[in-house]
Amino acid sequence: MTSAVQMNPQAAETVLAVNNIEVVYDHVILVLKGVSLTVPQGGIVALLGANGAGKTTTLKAISNLLHAERGEVTKGSIEFKGERVDKLSPNELVRRGCIQVLEGRHCFGHLTIEENLLTGAFTRKDGNAAIRRDLEAIYEYFPRLKQRRGSMAGYTSGGEQQMCAIGRAMMSRPSMILLDEPSMGLAPQIVEEIFEIVRILNSSEGVSFLLAEQNTNMALKYATYGYILETGRVVMDGPAQALRENEDVKEFYLGVSEGDRKSFRAVKSYKRRKRWLA
Repeated sequence: MTSAVQMNPQAAETVLAVNNIEVVYDHVILVLKGVSLTVPQGGIVALLGANGAGKTTTLKAISNLLHAERGEVTKGSIEFKGERVDKLSPNELVRRGCIQVLEGRHCFGHLTIEENLLTGAFTRKDGNAAIRRDLEAIYEYFPRLKQRRGSMAGYTSGGEQQMCAIGRAMMSRPSMILLDEPSMGLAPQIVEEIFEIVRILNSSEGVSFLLAEQNTNMALKYATYGYILETGRVVMDGPAQALRENEDVKEFYLGVSEGDRKSFRAVKSYKRRKRWLA
């Protein structure tokens, strides 16, 4: 499945299309400025950028969670499986197969791991037997969760809570997951484990992923395509391998530069002469 989506995501059937959207908070604060992106069926697409670039806002615009923060999409459109969804409620979007895993995991601390997972199936109407089968499948993907199934989620580790949040999303039987900062606050080996599980879910279950991530190196290792945001705009996009090899990306997002290290003043000058916003 993954071999079909190594290049431009528009080459494969598009499951998500964000078309030139603008997002405004409190009717005056322009946060996203003409953001466009696509996610192909069965793809893993990375949405990259520094803190405050607009990654989380983009995901919340897609999943219709902006109104809780006094934000709204004022221009453009969002299409999921060929239909406009920017006017739907979040639970209607979940029923259609698109769900977001929020930054910071947001597990129900007073519930057990298993109870958290079962909350992910609240929109389903296919019966308890099917839900139980999917629960056991989640435990196969996340063996740690099976070991901790009776533990209160609030007393589990950050990595286990992140796995629980992804597993809970999978219990809704999504065709697409919007995953916000899955590496935040986690040890490197746990981050690697979680991204590996994302890869397995993508290849085995056919779930498409849009990953908002500050860990550019890890995201581009697993993604097939990437978009880079700066101050609410897409400033660069391309196949993940091409972005990994791009000199600007290597210097400003991967921490790698050719030749002598630049001074801070030189770096500021270099940033000013970038033409990504053209």
